[in-house]
Amino acid sequence: MITPTLPAPPDVTESSDESLTNWALAARHGDPAAVDHLVRALHRDVLRYVSHLCGDPQAVDDLAQDTFLRALGSLHRFEGRSSARTWLLSIARRAVIDSYRRAAARPRLSDVQDWQLAVELAQPRGLPGFDDGVALLDLLALLPDERREAFLLTQLLGLPYAEAAELTNCPVGTVRSRVARARATLVDLLAEGGALPTL
Repeated sequence: MITPTLPAPPDVTESSDESLTNWALAARHGDPAAVDHLVRALHRDVLRYVSHLCGDPQAVDDLAQDTFLRALGSLHRFEGRSSARTWLLSIARRAVIDSYRRAAARPRLSDVQDWQLAVELAQPRGLPGFDDGVALLDLLALLPDERREAFLLTQLLGLPYAEAAELTNCPVGTVRSRVARARATLVDLLAEGGALPTL
């Protein structure tokens, strides 16, 4: 829930960027009244900005508080090259972005009774399994060394043709040709079916 903004002292309701910056510079040098003026003057702006960026009304107060904690912790680095309002809102933006990153890294809670079944159902379907992987390795072993190397680098490892050419010390066109021939050979081997090697 969004709490009301801090009441501003009568002389800071309409603060100009210049006066805010002056208060920030005074606060930088340890003036507690300047800190109070700065926080009260910018509290409403920070709340509005954070609520616009965040989209979660429950998090707005925490993000505004985090913004001011960060700002006061780094006030010694504020030099007044930009207005204090701009400086503080950029800190608010970073606070919101960091909260998204933390939320993305946190495991999400689920209300599922049988978590093992849920995990099994979430597994991708139709992907090659262990047996298919062994068959692919056996098929790749049948390719000539140069074609196998070009195919592995570009198709399995995902390297661009130019990087594969640099690694194999040959022209890019040669790598493309080797990959095309390797594909054709693999397709033929798969179509024959009987040519699959056995372990």
